[in-house]
Amino acid sequence: MALLVRELQRSAKGPVDNDEDWWCLVFDTDTKRLYVEHEWQHTDVRGAGHSDHGKEQLEIPEYLLQAGQTTGHRELWRLIRTLFAEVH
Repeated sequence: MALLVRELQRSAKGPVDNDEDWWCLVFDTDTKRLYVEHEWQHTDVRGAGHSDHGKEQLEIPEYLLQAGQTTGHRELWRLIRTLFAEVH
């Protein structure tokens, strides 16, 4: 399985290095599927240092309908516009 991946946004939330979220546009060349992947690694520094990490796949409309306009949303819209830009 070959995946083409382009980072849309990276967000650091806390004082530790491993408290981040990443959103990437992914194209699976085998299944011909285009989607957004959200990966996260969070550590609770206030408590016992518990860690939470994971990945989820979002369909593009589902990602774009999430609340707020993030840097990732704007980057995805920019990429979509370039696909449909007129060639002169």
